[in-house]
Amino acid sequence: MASTTIETPQRRALPPLMQLSEAAAERLRKLYANGQDGKTLRISVSTKGCSGMSYDLGWVDAAGPGDEVITDKGVTVIVDRKATLFLIGTTMDYESSTLTSGFTFSNPNEKGRCGCGESFHV
Repeated sequence: MASTTIETPQRRALPPLMQLSEAAAERLRKLYANGQDGKTLRISVSTKGCSGMSYDLGWVDAAGPGDEVITDKGVTVIVDRKATLFLIGTTMDYESSTLTSGFTFSNPNEKGRCGCGESFHV
């Protein structure tokens, strides 16, 4: 009788939940050091806006139950557990121009954005 070897299929590596650009990491370092000492940025996704969903950023003292703690480039952010499926593979950046500055998201899960750019849909 010949023996049969069953090979386990190789699992494809999942993309990181979120990454920070160097500009976003630098801005967060400054915010953490200057005014938000002891607090951590928490990222969530809420239902609002023209396209249906919007990124929400807020300061928290600690991660909640089920929250994901992401550390990239030496900087930590917290992601709301309910937002993780919408954010897989997202890169958070910080952009500054003459008229505006703020965090932006390059999210491969987005299928479209509203005209003003404040909301998105998947």
